[in-house]
Amino acid sequence: MSFHPLGLSDELLSAVADSGYTEPTDIQRQAIPLVLMGKDVVGVAQTGTGKTASFVLPLIDILAQGRSRARMPRSLIIAPTRELADQVAQNFEKYGRNHKLTMALLIGGVGFGDQDKLLEKGVDVLIATPGRLLDQFERGKILLSGVDILVIDEADRMLDMGFIPDVERICSLLGRNRQTLLFSATMPPPIKKLADKFMSSPKQVESARQSSTNENIEQRLLEVNPRSKRATLRKLLRQDEVTSSIVFSNRKRDVREIAAMLEKEGFAVGQIHGDMDQKDRLATMERFKAGDVNILVASDVAARGLDVKGVSHVINYDVPYNAEDYVHRIGRTGRAGAKGVSYTLATEKDAEFIAAIEKLIGRKIQTTTPGEEVEAAKGAAPRGAAPKSEADGSAEDSDSETKAKPKRRRSKSGGQRSRAKQRDAGESPDVADEPTSDSVEPAEESDRPAPEKKPRRRKSRAKTSPAKTTEGPDSRDGEASPKAKPAAIIDEPLSPEDAVEDWNGPIPAFLSR
Repeated sequence: MSFHPLGLSDELLSAVADSGYTEPTDIQRQAIPLVLMGKDVVGVAQTGTGKTASFVLPLIDILAQGRSRARMPRSLIIAPTRELADQVAQNFEKYGRNHKLTMALLIGGVGFGDQDKLLEKGVDVLIATPGRLLDQFERGKILLSGVDILVIDEADRMLDMGFIPDVERICSLLGRNRQTLLFSATMPPPIKKLADKFMSSPKQVESARQSSTNENIEQRLLEVNPRSKRATLRKLLRQDEVTSSIVFSNRKRDVREIAAMLEKEGFAVGQIHGDMDQKDRLATMERFKAGDVNILVASDVAARGLDVKGVSHVINYDVPYNAEDYVHRIGRTGRAGAKGVSYTLATEKDAEFIAAIEKLIGRKIQTTTPGEEVEAAKGAAPRGAAPKSEADGSAEDSDSETKAKPKRRRSKSGGQRSRAKQRDAGESPDVADEPTSDSVEPAEESDRPAPEKKPRRRKSRAKTSPAKTTEGPDSRDGEASPKAKPAAIIDEPLSPEDAVEDWNGPIPAFLSR
């Protein structure tokens, strides 16, 4: 079936054809005619099935008639994240090239000045994240009573990120005589309640059962030792069949560390997470789409809304805490009918999360080991392959591709800051602020000869504090922030210099010589 029977205009069909699409997806075939008829629609479909075009295409034709008024947008699309909002805007630009529609994008991380100018002129399409939209409303820069069509995109993600109260407030600010479209990958009870409250006899369309994964994606579960995860990741990325990949981690801090490690190893890598400025995030995405980098390390801020053609692999460096995030992560590959592969690196501690994922998707994930996976990969063996013992739990960087790290020296002249000075500066010596199992390295030996007498041993507890999210109200991206882990215990011999520096009383003569 082509797009012609759906009732779209010739101008719009021409733009669709120019974009390379000839047949609508299942959700598009069902939703587009209903939207053109002015019905309220609830669309449920798995990620990567064309939900965005299901409302963008008919909206362009509907809005072709009429004109905009100052500060009163004719249609409103609210999305949970900056990336998803920007993706919707790109769809309007791509398919609306033959129409003279005005559009504004309201997202955090961008100055108010340009947004204010666009709103003052009046726009046909307003795309916004909930926080920035309410900010502009409270500043008196926008009136919502004239909105004729409301679209709530990725409603289940709105729920996950705590935006439902904001969505309800936005709905209450709109006029009653409006058309409402709600699209979601799943329909949990709170979303069903939202639809019942703010929609008028909605028609529900569904292209696949809820929480199912794309059949075009081959899912693989790799059982790894925590200390070999990074080496396993490098091996997977060096396979010849991996042309473009997104690597997901649960924490922003780990995203930065993984990206830095891969860059040091010579990979063309970019990173995207919630602590980055919007300008930098968009620039990274453009580099990834253009192929300047073929590996993108991301937190869950990028799990939804990314629509990049040609992503061959998705790698879950961490098993997601939320089972539904797994569905959306791996949905970045296998899009538009293409084949894709997803790897999930799991340790023994992840068994509970894996069980929840398999229950949600209704199937067992194929389990293998890193060694078996590399042997079964197409093409030549990975460059710089490590000894087999590494995959069985040896130290993190023991493979031959990694350079040996130089041992640290303690300078007798005080070149290295003392522990006492570190404590005065508010630092925690020798302990990571948020220790992880895959970042622990064996203690390094000192190059100094051991003293004649065995020094006393000291146990000190280094305090850690939970990682704080630096995001403001305009950039709530819903990244997981796990609870702080227990403080690490240091159990190491004190050198004579440390003994002097930690002594609070008079210095004995035999130590001051």
